[in-house]
Amino acid sequence: MKKFSFSLQLLLGLAVGIVLGFVARAGDVAWLTATLTEVGKIFVQLLKLAVPPLVFTAVIVSVANLRNVNGAARLAGKTLMWFLGSSLIAVAFGIGLGLLLNPGQGVTISTAGAKAPDLEGAGTWVDFLTGIIPTNIVTSFTEVNVLQIVFLGAVLGAAAIAVGEKAKPFLDLGQSVLELVQKALWWIIRLAPIGTAGLIGKSIATYGWDLLAPLAKFSAGVYIGCALVLLVSYPLLLALAGKVSPLTFYRNAWPAIELAFVSRSSVGTMPLTQRVTTERLGVDRDYASFAVPFGATTKMDGCAAIYPALAAIFVAQVFGVPLGVGDYLLIAFVSVVGSAATAGLTGAIVMLTLTLSTLGLPLEGVGLLLAIDPILDMIRTATNVAGQMVVPVIVARSEGRLDEAVLNAPPQPLDEAPAPASTPGRGRGGAEPVPA
Repeated sequence: MKKFSFSLQLLLGLAVGIVLGFVARAGDVAWLTATLTEVGKIFVQLLKLAVPPLVFTAVIVSVANLRNVNGAARLAGKTLMWFLGSSLIAVAFGIGLGLLLNPGQGVTISTAGAKAPDLEGAGTWVDFLTGIIPTNIVTSFTEVNVLQIVFLGAVLGAAAIAVGEKAKPFLDLGQSVLELVQKALWWIIRLAPIGTAGLIGKSIATYGWDLLAPLAKFSAGVYIGCALVLLVSYPLLLALAGKVSPLTFYRNAWPAIELAFVSRSSVGTMPLTQRVTTERLGVDRDYASFAVPFGATTKMDGCAAIYPALAAIFVAQVFGVPLGVGDYLLIAFVSVVGSAATAGLTGAIVMLTLTLSTLGLPLEGVGLLLAIDPILDMIRTATNVAGQMVVPVIVARSEGRLDEAVLNAPPQPLDEAPAPASTPGRGRGGAEPVPA
């Protein structure tokens, strides 16, 4: 397999999974479906296993590393504004497509058996805001509550900055743990071609096109909306604001986008996103060590902008609830401000629940979309990760922190595990891998 690049290995895994999925479905081969399901399940479990320590240490180190960056407050503010602004464009695409396609009109599926999701602490804005602060630190990690882990990491990182030199042993420990987790997670990522075959094969063998048929317009709307953001919004932002060729960006960023598509996890893709952002896109490592983890847990244009906007319109039409201009403005507000609710894990059910509850729409509508969520989540996550790289490139360009030589050089191979950086928080040095 070393003869093939990592990107090509992922494509081969995708092709194998599609073929095996259709074989399992057409021939009703139960053992093959079960095997594909288990292979995909194990791969996702491995990714999730690394999420708590990865997010916790990445946030601590990234917040603490801001002390080494000149104009850190300006960089953080500019990054946040670009996150919000680009998300607003994405939600506009989602609302526009919803009004154009009317995805819920003519849908014949019954709503009688639809049930609201059992998501404790995710129903309202009050639940969401109070849920950020953990009541039990251990539970936050055992239940993989990414939002609470981000909160704890940010608080400890800020505290480390305030304590100063006395916090150096703690930060050194955090840096070491982060590099260990990244190394182990890279081994898991190298299994992605096999995991891809299992995940795609299982989806095709289990769902086929049967579930997509009654939801064809809605499913098409999600894919079209994400495609518009990927192929129209991001390229225009890169070309106009970042003065970067969209073709160069996508050529270099493709491995991370591809892995996001098959893994359906922004956080699980984060180590690869980090490497691509610095080694291929040329973003300064000090800034990237903050921007990429921040984006992986808050920048969700696919899951938190396009999808909830379309889904809210779909649910309103299915249940016969009229929406006015104020409701569409509220959808935009919720999508932009509440994107952290998705927290980088697979799926966007929490964000959808938050949007529907804010609009007063039936939460049973979530149940109608759960069956096809894995199919839609692939393109949503790919869009998320692309946006998490677009913004650091634009901000780095505006702040003189973009290495033109790295950006325009032939893409660096990503087949080897990243070597640990010797000095936390130091600037770019060629194509050397970086800590998250």
